[in-house]
This record gives sequence, C-alpha cells and structure tokens, in this order.
Amino acid sequence: PTYEITFQVREGDVFGLVRERIRNGKGRIRKMGVDYLFYSLLDAVIDGYFELLERVGERVEVVEDKVMKNPVPATLAEIHDLRTQVVFLRKSVWPLREAVSSLEKTESSLIKKNTKVFLRDVYDHTIQLIDTIETYRDVASSLFEMYLSMVSNRMNEVMKVLTIIATIFIPITFVAGIYGMNFEHMPELKYPWAYPAVWGVMIGIVLVMLAYFKRKDWL
Repeated sequence: PTYEITFQVREGDVFGLVRERIRNGKGRIRKMGVDYLFYSLLDAVIDGYFELLERVGERVEVVEDKVMKNPVPATLAEIHDLRTQVVFLRKSVWPLREAVSSLEKTESSLIKKNTKVFLRDVYDHTIQLIDTIETYRDVASSLFEMYLSMVSNRMNEVMKVLTIIATIFIPITFVAGIYGMNFEHMPELKYPWAYPAVWGVMIGIVLVMLAYFKRKDWL
C-alpha cells in the first residue's frame, strides 16, 4: 500500500512531468496515496500515445499531399510504412484498454474508490486513442487506393496523348505511303508543285484533326 515499483526496458520515458510534480509538490500527487501515483504514471503513458498520434497525423497529411501532387514509387513505400506504424500502434493500445478496464472494475484494497474515478477517465482516453488509430488506419488504406487511382489517371493521360499522336499520324502515313510507291505512271509526281501540295494536305489534315479534338475536349 505504500510502495510502487516500475521498470523500463530501455532509457527514456514519458514520466518527466510526473517527476516534476513530485519534486515540486504540485497537485494531489503528494497528498494522495500510491494508487494515485499509479494513475499518474498510467495517464502519462496515455498522453505519450496522444503525442505520438499527433506526429502520425502530421505524417498522414504529408503523405496525402505527395499522393495528390506527385505519386511516385517512393510514395507507395511511405504509405506502406505508415500503415505498418498504425497497425503497430493499434496492437499496442488494444491490450492497454483491456488492462485499464480490468483495473477500473477490480475490487482491490490497493486502489481506492476515489482513484477509480481517475481510472475511468484514463479508460475514456484509451477509447479515444483507439478511435483515432482506427481513423488513421482507414486513412492509410484510402491513401493506398488513392495512390493507385492517381497512378492510373496519370497512365490514362499518357495513353491519351500517345493515342492522339498516333491518330494524327495515321492519315499522314497514308498519304506518304501512297506517294512513296515507286510506280512509273503517277502524274502528280511530274508537277513542280506536287511536293509542297502534299505537305499542305498533310498539314491541313493535322490542323483539322487538332481542331476536332479540341472541340470534343480531348485536348
């Protein structure tokens, strides 16, 4: 009832503010029991997850901008990494919710009744965490679909341009093919203005086709 033991696997934690409150004697932490200290540490862990999720949210916005402006293969790798991070957070927070719920419902002399009010607040925060993580998980999935859609749209635009170019060259190739045949009796070949006339016909075909494509909003 008067001791609390904590341990950590590696250096660095989120308990700096709790230590400061203990040193300065601020708030209830020196007036209430060890169960309130336990709540304070648990609340600091939850707040640490909120800070982490805030950074994840900023990263989601950055990746979303990249997907909308310039979806390159490196962007797909970022989306995959983001999804992996969100799934890892989800696996970390889900057991925390069950643990806090169990602590709130348990009947133990080590946890006073007035402290359970604070534990209920922590439980509400874990629910909020899970909801936020689920939202980011859905956003990460939608980013993957958006990436595929943007890449597909870009490919369609490229194919559209190539198709228009190929379509323009089909009648030109037809005209050039006719006058590229080496028949002896082709009267047009004898005229001095035949060469510029053929050029004029081909240029006219191109202009007419471009005007038609423009009118159809294909360009």
